Amino acid sequence: MVSGPTFRHDHPGTPAAEWAGSPQWDALPALRLPAGRRRLVVVGAHPDDETLGAGGLIHAAARAGWTVEVVSATAGEASHPGSPTHPTAVLGERRRSELDSAISLLAPDATVRCLDLPDGGVADEVDVLVASLVETIGTDGAEVLLCAPWRYDGHPDHDAVGRAAALAAARTDAQLLEYPVWLWHWGRAEDLPWSQAVRLALDAPMQDAKRAAVGAHVSQVQPLSDQPGDEVMLGADLLAHFEGDGEVFITEPGTVDDDVLDLVHHERPDPWQVDSSYERRKRALTVASLPRETYARALEVGCSVGALALDLAGRSDHLLAVDASPTALDLARERTSSLPHVELRQARVPDQWPEGSFDLVSVSEVGYFLSPRQLDDVVRLATSALAAGGHLLLCHWRHQPVGWPLAGPAVHDAFLATGLDVLVEHQEPDFLLHVLTAPS
Repeated sequence: MVSGPTFRHDHPGTPAAEWAGSPQWDALPALRLPAGRRRLVVVGAHPDDETLGAGGLIHAAARAGWTVEVVSATAGEASHPGSPTHPTAVLGERRRSELDSAISLLAPDATVRCLDLPDGGVADEVDVLVASLVETIGTDGAEVLLCAPWRYDGHPDHDAVGRAAALAAARTDAQLLEYPVWLWHWGRAEDLPWSQAVRLALDAPMQDAKRAAVGAHVSQVQPLSDQPGDEVMLGADLLAHFEGDGEVFITEPGTVDDDVLDLVHHERPDPWQVDSSYERRKRALTVASLPRETYARALEVGCSVGALALDLAGRSDHLLAVDASPTALDLARERTSSLPHVELRQARVPDQWPEGSFDLVSVSEVGYFLSPRQLDDVVRLATSALAAGGHLLLCHWRHQPVGWPLAGPAVHDAFLATGLDVLVEHQEPDFLLHVLTAPS
């Protein structure tokens, strides 16, 4: 799947009637609010995206008693770059106000937030957007339905917001829906992944609410003035795509490679400053807490550049150290190249958990780079992999990593909830350290 071709809003596009006449249209499965979800988070690239693509869904969720939160990445201040009457700051303020008005018509109790990222430059701010969405979703992602523009919608801001939402959904366990906006204008039937699409039927009150909300975006559906540069952005032909009795969403848009940790290692060979005095002291305490002098078979989950692996190698006959980042593993190989009993392997946990049992499993500074569901799986796999009487070593930074829902205390709490005996507990303002033991 590729982005749509170059298009202009003021040039003729695919008529709404042509889409409605597609043989697949009437066969789309029905979308219903999923059971077990209680919050709807809708993100748009610009004010009006959320209303056009998901206004009916917003109204349906609010009517069902869900908590509704709307996030706009930009204020849409660049919609009329040649306007003689509305400088960008003025237009941005107007569009923020219109967004508030539109959402109040769809979901009166919804919260609305504009991140004020640069209109037209969201692709350069994806990390900021991901962090904001993760913060919005929080640690209860299993209760959240996240809705965002389709990542192949053909507008660079829409595509970037779609990718950011996919990353945020993966990190938080939110269920993801994506809505097309500009696809309806530039695309043809073959451009929509029909096998992944569903349709939300809009009853008369939902249609009325959506129609009123679209009208609230006055700066887009009416000319700013009668002067050149102030022409209407969303004309009748475009709006016709959003006036029907249904909304179409992509339900299984696929994952996006979350390579941020690999990029961190690529950009900075020592991203965690493992040779600083703080890190050296923390590792010394970590290794000193191990109750046994030597472990026959040890596993380190998330070895990064291999600093702790080097220390654990001195306490084990065989150490398997895994990490998802190929760049980090290359750096770890340099650090441990003289140690033949250290095996390095690229693996993404929990999906690629190593087979076998270990009498030492180390989970250090990696648990908060997992989603809550992934952490639950890692807790289960790590405890199951412990040999009788084996030890589980945990050490994590206490503070909140930007862009991830979990922090060190929550990671340790998940392991402590297993009921394994606590042999060692050490707490400092900056990190936590635990050694747990499996039953003999």
